[in-house]
Amino acid sequence: MELSSILKPEAVRVISSASSKKRLLQELGDLAFSAYGLSAPATVEALLERESLGPTGVGQGVALPHARMPDLNAVQGAFVLLEKPVDFDSVDRQPVDIVFALFAPEEAGVEHLKALALVSRTLREASLCAKLRANADAATLYTILTENHSVQAA
Repeated sequence: MELSSILKPEAVRVISSASSKKRLLQELGDLAFSAYGLSAPATVEALLERESLGPTGVGQGVALPHARMPDLNAVQGAFVLLEKPVDFDSVDRQPVDIVFALFAPEEAGVEHLKALALVSRTLREASLCAKLRANADAATLYTILTENHSVQAA
Protein backbone atom coordinates (compact mmCIF):
# COMPACT_ATOMS: atom_id res chain seq x y z
CA MET A 1 0.00 0.00 0.00
CA GLU A 2 1.20 3.49 -0.85
CA LEU A 3 -0.13 6.86 0.26
CA SER A 4 -1.07 7.68 -3.33
CA SER A 5 -3.60 4.83 -3.21
CA ILE A 6 -5.50 6.41 -0.30
CA LEU A 7 -4.89 10.14 -0.82
CA LYS A 8 -6.17 12.24 -3.73
CA PRO A 9 -4.51 15.58 -4.62
CA GLU A 10 -7.81 17.35 -3.94
CA ALA A 11 -7.83 15.92 -0.40
CA VAL A 12 -4.80 18.01 0.59
CA ARG A 13 -5.35 21.45 2.04
CA VAL A 14 -3.50 24.22 3.87
CA ILE A 15 -5.63 25.93 6.50
CA SER A 16 -4.60 29.33 7.78
CA SER A 17 -6.39 28.99 11.08
CA ALA A 18 -8.62 26.59 12.93
CA SER A 19 -9.63 27.97 16.30
CA SER A 20 -10.11 24.61 18.01
CA LYS A 21 -9.90 20.85 17.63
CA LYS A 22 -13.63 20.72 16.89
CA ARG A 23 -13.28 23.40 14.19
CA LEU A 24 -10.39 21.43 12.67
CA LEU A 25 -12.54 18.28 12.57
CA GLN A 26 -15.25 20.32 10.83
CA GLU A 27 -12.66 21.39 8.23
CA LEU A 28 -11.80 17.70 7.75
CA GLY A 29 -15.50 16.93 7.28
CA ASP A 30 -15.72 19.61 4.59
CA LEU A 31 -12.58 18.24 2.93
CA ALA A 32 -13.97 14.65 3.02
CA PHE A 33 -17.12 15.94 1.35
CA SER A 34 -15.36 17.90 -1.40
CA ALA A 35 -12.78 15.17 -2.15
CA TYR A 36 -14.80 11.98 -1.61
CA GLY A 37 -18.47 12.98 -1.41
CA LEU A 38 -18.76 11.88 2.22
CA SER A 39 -21.41 13.59 4.33
CA ALA A 40 -19.60 16.37 6.22
CA PRO A 41 -21.84 16.18 9.32
CA ALA A 42 -21.58 12.36 9.47
CA THR A 43 -17.79 12.58 9.03
CA VAL A 44 -17.42 15.11 11.85
CA GLU A 45 -19.67 13.01 14.09
CA ALA A 46 -17.64 9.85 13.37
CA LEU A 47 -14.35 11.67 14.03
CA LEU A 48 -15.66 13.15 17.29
CA GLU A 49 -16.92 9.73 18.36
CA ARG A 50 -13.48 8.22 17.73
CA GLU A 51 -11.78 11.10 19.61
CA SER A 52 -14.02 10.41 22.62
CA LEU A 53 -12.31 6.99 22.90
CA GLY A 54 -8.92 8.67 23.17
CA PRO A 55 -7.17 11.51 21.39
CA THR A 56 -5.43 10.75 18.10
CA GLY A 57 -2.71 13.38 18.53
CA VAL A 58 0.36 11.15 18.37
CA GLY A 59 2.97 13.75 19.31
CA GLN A 60 5.56 15.90 17.54
CA GLY A 61 2.78 18.14 16.18
CA VAL A 62 1.07 15.27 14.33
CA ALA A 63 -2.52 14.02 14.62
CA LEU A 64 -4.05 10.99 12.91
CA PRO A 65 -7.81 11.24 13.37
CA HIS A 66 -9.69 8.33 11.83
CA ALA A 67 -13.19 6.94 11.60
CA ARG A 68 -15.21 4.19 10.02
CA MET A 69 -17.85 5.44 7.62
CA PRO A 70 -20.90 3.90 5.94
CA ASP A 71 -21.17 4.23 2.15
CA LEU A 72 -17.42 3.97 1.66
CA ASN A 73 -15.83 1.07 -0.20
CA ALA A 74 -12.12 1.83 0.28
CA VAL A 75 -9.88 3.54 2.81
CA GLN A 76 -9.49 7.24 1.93
CA GLY A 77 -7.27 9.92 3.41
CA ALA A 78 -7.24 13.67 3.86
CA PHE A 79 -4.22 15.78 4.76
CA VAL A 80 -4.24 19.20 6.37
CA LEU A 81 -1.31 21.46 7.18
CA LEU A 82 -2.21 24.15 9.69
CA GLU A 83 -0.42 27.49 9.48
CA LYS A 84 -1.26 28.00 13.16
CA PRO A 85 -1.06 24.88 15.38
CA VAL A 86 -4.13 23.92 17.42
CA ASP A 87 -4.44 22.08 20.74
CA PHE A 88 -5.43 18.47 19.99
CA ASP A 89 -5.04 16.79 23.40
CA SER A 90 -1.91 15.09 22.05
CA VAL A 91 0.04 12.55 24.06
CA ASP A 92 2.95 15.02 24.40
CA ARG A 93 0.59 17.94 25.10
CA GLN A 94 1.98 19.83 22.08
CA PRO A 95 -0.35 21.52 19.56
CA VAL A 96 -0.65 19.93 16.13
CA ASP A 97 -0.06 21.41 12.70
CA ILE A 98 0.13 18.20 10.61
CA VAL A 99 -3.12 16.24 10.38
CA PHE A 100 -3.70 13.12 8.30
CA ALA A 101 -7.25 11.82 8.61
CA LEU A 102 -8.31 8.36 7.50
CA PHE A 103 -11.84 7.27 6.59
CA ALA A 104 -12.47 3.55 6.33
CA PRO A 105 -15.47 1.42 5.36
CA GLU A 106 -17.34 0.15 8.41
CA GLU A 107 -16.33 -3.43 7.64
CA ALA A 108 -12.68 -2.62 6.84
CA GLY A 109 -10.38 -4.48 9.16
CA VAL A 110 -6.85 -5.09 8.07
CA GLU A 111 -6.86 -2.46 5.29
CA HIS A 112 -7.73 0.27 7.81
CA LEU A 113 -4.92 -0.89 10.11
CA LYS A 114 -2.43 -1.09 7.24
CA ALA A 115 -3.31 2.45 6.16
CA LEU A 116 -3.00 3.75 9.72
CA ALA A 117 0.38 2.03 10.14
CA LEU A 118 1.61 3.45 6.83
CA VAL A 119 0.57 7.01 7.68
CA SER A 120 1.96 6.71 11.19
CA ARG A 121 5.35 5.46 9.98
CA THR A 122 5.51 8.06 7.24
CA LEU A 123 4.78 10.97 9.56
CA ARG A 124 7.20 9.67 12.18
CA GLU A 125 10.03 10.76 9.85
CA ALA A 126 11.22 14.11 11.23
CA SER A 127 12.79 15.13 7.90
CA LEU A 128 9.52 14.52 6.04
CA CYS A 129 7.54 16.57 8.58
CA ALA A 130 10.10 19.37 8.25
CA LYS A 131 9.59 19.35 4.46
CA LEU A 132 5.82 19.46 4.91
CA ARG A 133 6.04 22.36 7.36
CA ALA A 134 8.28 24.29 4.96
CA ASN A 135 5.66 24.25 2.17
CA ALA A 136 2.30 25.97 2.00
CA ASP A 137 1.22 24.73 -1.43
CA ALA A 138 -1.25 21.84 -1.50
CA ALA A 139 0.15 20.35 -4.73
CA THR A 140 3.69 20.38 -3.30
CA LEU A 141 2.47 18.78 -0.07
CA TYR A 142 0.77 16.01 -2.06
CA THR A 143 4.00 15.36 -3.96
CA ILE A 144 6.05 15.24 -0.75
CA LEU A 145 3.57 12.83 0.84
CA THR A 146 3.30 10.50 -2.14
CA GLU A 147 6.96 10.34 -3.15
CA ASN A 148 8.12 6.79 -2.81
CA HIS A 149 9.49 6.67 0.71
CA SER A 150 11.25 3.74 2.28
CA VAL A 151 8.31 2.91 4.53
CA GLN A 152 6.35 -0.29 4.28
CA ALA A 153 2.90 -0.94 5.63
CA ALA A 154 2.53 -3.77 8.12
